[in-house]
Amino acid sequence: MPRYEFRCRACGDTFEVNRPMAEAAAPAACPHGHADTVKLLSAVAVTGRGGGSGTSAPPAASAGGGCCGGGCGC
Repeated sequence: MPRYEFRCRACGDTFEVNRPMAEAAAPAACPHGHADTVKLLSAVAVTGRGGGSGTSAPPAASAGGGCCGGGCGC
């Protein structure tokens, strides 16, 4: 279930609420009982396994040469 972060305008407390995506825009009351809260924009962190080896190599360097890597001669 997604977690949404809110900040209370009355006391300044920041808190998180777990709720379905369908209720993402619904207001949330502060744990201290205040109703004047605002939903914060949070960064998404995605973790997991990408390859089979568990190690990640840096991306390969492009050939250079213009806006598209020099392959088309633009």
